[in-house]
Amino acid sequence: MAEEKEDKSFTVKDKRLFTPEGELKQEAKQEEPKRETTEGAQEEKVWEVPLPEINFASFIFSLSTSALLHFGEITDPISNKKERNLPLAKQTIDLLGMLKEKTKGNLSQDEDELLDSILFNLRMKYVEEAKKG
Repeated sequence: MAEEKEDKSFTVKDKRLFTPEGELKQEAKQEEPKRETTEGAQEEKVWEVPLPEINFASFIFSLSTSALLHFGEITDPISNKKERNLPLAKQTIDLLGMLKEKTKGNLSQDEDELLDSILFNLRMKYVEEAKKG
């Protein structure tokens, strides 16, 4: 009997919706959202996006991305506009600061360093943006 070789190759497909610069990829723009209606409500857009694994680092990155969105650094994927809202950016930074205090002693060294680094960078960014007015 001849041995059959199994094909053990695989393909990696990048399913991220945004470029490294934070812009929505062309393929993501072309996808039409599913539409759902509820009784008595208008039609709503519902996006089905594969969600990343939830861990402390991804949570912190999500909040920092939200702050960058409020600084106007990232295009809002819904409105396709860059809008600056310093009070919301500050609130998000304060939320990260609160998490830092409340999780003190309970984070791994990597998680602690990540949070410190992100907080430092966002706070410096806030000072720069506040000076602009």
